[in-house]
Amino acid sequence: MKRIIPIFVMAVMLSPGLSLGEMPLNLGGYKLGEDIAKYEDQVNMDSCLQVRYMEYVQEAEIRQTAGFKSGLIGFGTCDQPNKLIRIKLKYTDASKRFYNQLLKKYKVKFGDPDEWRGDPFHIVIAWKWSFEDVDGRRISLILQHNTKDSEEKLGNSVKMTLTSQMEKEQACFEKKRTVSREASAPGPGKAPGKQDWKLFIPF
Repeated sequence: MKRIIPIFVMAVMLSPGLSLGEMPLNLGGYKLGEDIAKYEDQVNMDSCLQVRYMEYVQEAEIRQTAGFKSGLIGFGTCDQPNKLIRIKLKYTDASKRFYNQLLKKYKVKFGDPDEWRGDPFHIVIAWKWSFEDVDGRRISLILQHNTKDSEEKLGNSVKMTLTSQMEKEQACFEKKRTVSREASAPGPGKAPGKQDWKLFIPF
């Protein structure tokens, strides 16, 4: 169940602490919606890479930060270039005990999670909170503990995504790609080149 943020609460968001039910924007010294240039001293911009299958997002690695082992800061490249839309951080403490402490504090801050995102065997333990404010901004927050699944980040990690803006970035990219494809499509009467099947079949 999404948490709808009333107008009068928006002013409180500017304060250091968040009360129960408020939509979080800040995590680990970063704030969703801010320009990546604001954090040039905190991230390694030389590490920026386009996210696979998500060409509308680039990620940069964080520099050494107390309490975190590693992290990736994602920002848009189309609708609102360079604005932060995702924060992924891995905590230094990888223990289950620390995860349980975190989960307890998350529940105090945001209430019970909205969705289970782990696996049936609890090899990966992950809980998700969903938030939405009066302007339609939506945020997903996932707290995860993993000790065995090599496909996921081992240890404890948190991911916070401005999903409403992520969708806008994707729509912007798809629109530009469609226009580009139409512009480069063969005109009437122009036959496509002969298919070279040798490229597709082992020999």
